[in-house]
Amino acid sequence: MPQEILPFESSLPSKLLGAQFPATFTAAGERASRRLIEFLTAEIQNPNTRQSYGRAILRFDQWCVSRELKLEQLTPFHIAAYIEVLGKVLAKPSVKQHLAALRMLCDYLVIGQIIPFNPASAVRGPKYVVKKGKTPVLSGEETKLLFESIEQDSLIGLRDRALIGVMAYSFSRISAVLAMNVDDFYQQGTKYFLRLHEKGGKHHEVPAHHTLVELVDTYIHSTGITGQSNSPLFRSFNRKREISEDRLHRREALAMVKRRALAAGLGNRICNHSFRATGITNYLENKGTIEKAMAIAAHESPRTTKLYDRTDDQVSLDEIEKIRF
Repeated sequence: MPQEILPFESSLPSKLLGAQFPATFTAAGERASRRLIEFLTAEIQNPNTRQSYGRAILRFDQWCVSRELKLEQLTPFHIAAYIEVLGKVLAKPSVKQHLAALRMLCDYLVIGQIIPFNPASAVRGPKYVVKKGKTPVLSGEETKLLFESIEQDSLIGLRDRALIGVMAYSFSRISAVLAMNVDDFYQQGTKYFLRLHEKGGKHHEVPAHHTLVELVDTYIHSTGITGQSNSPLFRSFNRKREISEDRLHRREALAMVKRRALAAGLGNRICNHSFRATGITNYLENKGTIEKAMAIAAHESPRTTKLYDRTDDQVSLDEIEKIRF
């Protein structure tokens, strides 16, 4: 697919814009190719969803090519067979996401009169019921240990403490935190607030904990980014360990979190999302309510918030420790 079809910067997977543009769409003609690009740009606006759906489409295209299937030949049987194959190599949530991508794409192709019907609409995904999340959670003591293990005499250390602090004290997603600009940490009266950039272009404002105020304020003033209102709050550092103007990427944040957790003796399973679950669990342990936790975390349903509640984990461990041989 020639690059001129998309003459602007996009968060699409690079393969979708290069020589490896999905062959199934290339073979179906320029209208089909253009419709795919429109789907991943005009229809899917969240960068993370765009990346995920783009990868799902590329994988499905490879499966179609290996079986010499054309776009207009696809039937529910083909989609069901593909989903069954995916189920052998991917986790159920990933399979459901791939099926969702195909359903939405095929709907878009039907509306654009590229294919006559949606072959994915009748296909059922795997059953998957979640009552408790799998994200590793830190105890209060472990969280304190992590903060204490991060050096305070370097700008990188101050950034890492502030970044982890925002996630833990505001129950926020890593993407929402990294999308923050300097002026998204602001004072209103005697209180400080965080303006988080949530999904769907929504802004979610959360009061800043007094400990978090100190962490973020120290980082901002020490790095000299005070007053740079519309520039990234959390930034990468160059090889000379100098702060750059580039926004920190979530992959870089994940690598940092794992490195810091290992250095603190907390293992390598801790991830960015751990601090969302850690914050919610700690809040509930200290007599907070699910309803308030839901509001702080910007969840649409208390059921979602409940997935992050691990207050029962310690109770279960205490019961197990009663076993003595």
